[in-house]
Order: sequence, then structure tokens, then C-alpha cells
Amino acid sequence: MYYQVISFSHKTCEQSMREKLAFPNDEEKKVFLDQLVGFEFVHEAFVVSTCNRVDIIMATRDNFSSYHAVLGLISQKSDLNFYEVKSTANRVDDEEAVAHIFSVVSSLDSLVIGESQITGQVKDAFKFSFVNGTAGRKLNRVLSYAIKCAAEVRNVTNISQNPISIASVAVAQAHKLLGDNIQGMKAIVVGAGDMGVLAAKHLLRVGCDVVLIGRDLEKTQAVADALGENVKADTMDTLPKYINRYRLLFSATSSPETVITQELIENETLPRHWFDMAIPRDIEDMKLEKLELFRIDDLRSISNDNHALREEQAVRAAEIVEKYKEEFYAWLRALSVEPVIKKMREDVSAAIEKEMQRALKKGFVPAEYEENMRKMAQQMFNRFLHDPTQNLRKSSTAKENANCIESFKRMFEIDTEEIDVKQYKNDHHTKGYSA
Repeated sequence: MYYQVISFSHKTCEQSMREKLAFPNDEEKKVFLDQLVGFEFVHEAFVVSTCNRVDIIMATRDNFSSYHAVLGLISQKSDLNFYEVKSTANRVDDEEAVAHIFSVVSSLDSLVIGESQITGQVKDAFKFSFVNGTAGRKLNRVLSYAIKCAAEVRNVTNISQNPISIASVAVAQAHKLLGDNIQGMKAIVVGAGDMGVLAAKHLLRVGCDVVLIGRDLEKTQAVADALGENVKADTMDTLPKYINRYRLLFSATSSPETVITQELIENETLPRHWFDMAIPRDIEDMKLEKLELFRIDDLRSISNDNHALREEQAVRAAEIVEKYKEEFYAWLRALSVEPVIKKMREDVSAAIEKEMQRALKKGFVPAEYEENMRKMAQQMFNRFLHDPTQNLRKSSTAKENANCIESFKRMFEIDTEEIDVKQYKNDHHTKGYSA
């Protein structure tokens, strides 16, 4: 079994490409995952689709085949040329894939290092696939370690102190542009999801009043009430009124189509500072002389300034990721040897029983000696197997012996593919996971 991640992120992929690759709804994601695990060489898979990345995370039998299957399905889904998709895909296998997952969950691979949302987004992505039957214990092992790694990164470094996100970078940029004049201004936040709520919180902190706009007034009102008295709720059909009256707008909906278009503009003389935080984009390209529009990729250079001070801590965090990756593989190798040893002993017991029955039938062993002979045979094999099994346990934890167990399984024709290794975790369990 192998691990693999195919990643399309802000590092390799322009926003326009990420918009085409993104999964706008759960149904599209489910269809893609069902197709992917339908291949015999893909054990499990889940998809992390955010404004900054689309990562396909897999446990496979064959990384070469799974890589090309993903490229083909993504190309088909997005109507992009296969080779165009391939040119922007970042493929990482096995230990590099595990390190990549740990880095993503620890927010070291984010556009804004230290942002607080990604851990929850990855957990939700796995849960979606787990509920729908396309991910299980193989990927759960990695994710559980990744979450522990992220916790240590937060505890040991200060990389997540005063956590920042795309929303906070956008508000900080608005504050920089407007200075103290931002206090008392009314800001429009379109979208009442996580990103919209974060933007609203940051706007309240710098002294703005907020109008939160959503599709469902009852739900939007509940969110606004939770944020405080300086937040008003309204619906999408009132959007034209607000965008023609107020200059600050932050948009983060999950709509597959743009929600703010040129035709909604009535007052072109109003100075506007707009921040589009959505993938796909919420605001269409428009020619307004007094519009200053920031999209996600425009915020990249701003966020670089914000996390320049975090670089030293990011190095320390990367060391933690490397340590957890090594611990994970040592634990995985050690854990995987226990079902092999158990199956080998079961095979020995079966061989003893078969030969005992043959000896009794042929008259080689008198019936009254059967139990004593069986015990003697078992003790002989236990003595014979003791040192090899102990050596196998010790060698399984060493990286240079990574292929030892697989060779042993082939030699003795032992198949552990369907065995739940969780039942053996107490033998070599150093960090733990919950399935």
C-alpha cells in the first residue's frame, strides 16, 4: 500500500486555473471520488478543495496508475486539456506525500502561513469521504498523525499566535488603505460562511459596522446576532442597494457563478475597495475608474509581508513535520509486522495439525500420544520462531529495512491486506489514532 497526493495549489496554479479545478458542491466531489475509488488500484481517497488548493489524497496499490487516473478525471471534470492539467499538478508519493499532508494540516503550505482554517477544512474533507465510503482507516492513520503534528506546531512555535487568514489579510489591507478613517465605516460582507464570519470579526475589531448578506435571512440573522449589535443581516436581493452606497465590500460565497456584476452598478463615481475572497470568483471583471479590486492571488504579496516575521518559526515547524513523518513511518512499519507474525504462527499451527492428523492416520503416532506430540511440536516451533520474530519486530522500525516485511510476506505467502491492524496497536503504539 502506498500514499499519494496530487496537489493544485497557489504555488503552482493561477487563480483562474484553480477556479476550473475546484469542486463547487458536494455532489460533484462525491461523483469524482466514487469514480476514483472505482479503480482497483485506489484503496481510499478524499479531496481538499479550498480557495487556495485542490488536493487529492489517496492510499493506493499503484501510484503510477492512480496519478494518471486523477489527471484523467480532473481533466474530464474541468474540461481542461490533459497535458495542461498535468503541467500544473504537483505529485508527491509515500514519505513526501505524508510530509505534504502534515505541512498542509499544520498550515505551513498555506498562502498565509499560520492561518487557522485549514486544519478543520481537511478534517471535514476526510469526514465527507468517510461518510460516503471512499476513505477509511488507511487515510485515517495519516490524518490522525497530521492533527497531532499540527497541535505540536501550534504549541512549540508561535506561528499561529494572532492567527491570520485570507479574511484578516483583506481587512488589514483595507485598514492600510483607509487608515483611521475606517472606524465607523459600514462594510458589506457577502456570504455568511466561515470566511465571511472571519471577515466580519476582523472588521468589527477595526471599528467598522457590518452588513452581512446571505441567501437565507433566518440563518444570516442568527449569524449576525451571534456577532453582536453592530452587525445587520440582509438578503442577496438587496445587494445592489448596498454596493451603490458603501465603498467597502468583502465577498466569500460558495456560488459557482459571479454574484456581483457590472449591471448592478448604478453609481460609478463612488470610490470602492472590494475584496473577492471566493473560489470561483464572486466579482466579475469590470471597468470602473474608482474601483480597487483585490482577488485572492492579489493578496499573496500582502500575505508574504505578514508572514515574513514567521519564517524562523516556520523552519522550526518544518522540523516538527519531519520528526512526525519519521515517527509515523516507524510506527506504521512496526505496527504492520504484528499481523504478519500472527498469521505466520497460525500457519504453523495449521501445519502441525495437518501433519498430526496424517501421522495418526498412517499409524506413525499412537493415539494416546497425540496430545503430547502436539504440545512438543508447538514448543519446538515456538522455540524456532522466537528469535526470528523478535528480530523482525526490531528491524521493522528501521527505515533501511522498509522492504523487509514485504519480502517476508512474499516468502511465506502471507496476505494481510484485509486485516485491521488497529487490533495490534498496543504492541507498538507510540502516538495513536482513532478510527
